[in-house]
Amino acid sequence: MNKLITFVAVLSLTSICWASSNRAATDDRLDHAGSVLQEIMAAPDRGIPQEVLEHAKCIAVVPHMLKGGFVFGAENGRGVATCRTENGWSAPAFFTLTGGSWGLQIGIEGVDLVMVIQNEYGMKHLINSNFELGGDASAAAGPVGRHASADTDWKLNTEVLTYSRAKGAFAGLTLTGASIRRDDDSTEAIYGHDVSTQAILDGQIAVPPAAHSFLAAVTAAKAEAMASN
Repeated sequence: MNKLITFVAVLSLTSICWASSNRAATDDRLDHAGSVLQEIMAAPDRGIPQEVLEHAKCIAVVPHMLKGGFVFGAENGRGVATCRTENGWSAPAFFTLTGGSWGLQIGIEGVDLVMVIQNEYGMKHLINSNFELGGDASAAAGPVGRHASADTDWKLNTEVLTYSRAKGAFAGLTLTGASIRRDDDSTEAIYGHDVSTQAILDGQIAVPPAAHSFLAAVTAAKAEAMASN
């Protein structure tokens, strides 16, 4: 009996430590995601265009996806996403991104990804939390700069615009075949109970304190883009 009690106590303590560690890692990811947007928009003439941000339904960030490596592919990262609601930006939803064909890049120590979901179809895919870029959802490298060229079809035909930043270089990214799924561990770590991605991105869930810096960066990114008009 004493051994059983000890085992249960150790198991409970392990679960508490795991939950605490996972919460800390998720909080850290939210902070990094906000920093990524701030730094991208601060780069002269190399940010996300005003027109893209104005048109966006949702914005997703995967901070520091790759730490060392030779070729993108079969890699994975964890990201955060927020969508527009009647009352501003939603609480963050958490997802994982795996695989995809990204091309050859050598000597990269860390890669930040940004995805701008353009329309209702792209938003529905994000809410379903189970889709493939370039397959279920159309995706293309996003335009870069303070303004998007009027002769491109980025607004009409693409559900998701993708970007990458590596070693300070920010550019549109062609990301095909990457799989996006709900991150259950991070969702539970922040919200403490099982909530649906739809409830989060529809604005039904209150914004947790840990997400304030990320949402402030999203709001500031749009404001800065609009100010450049």
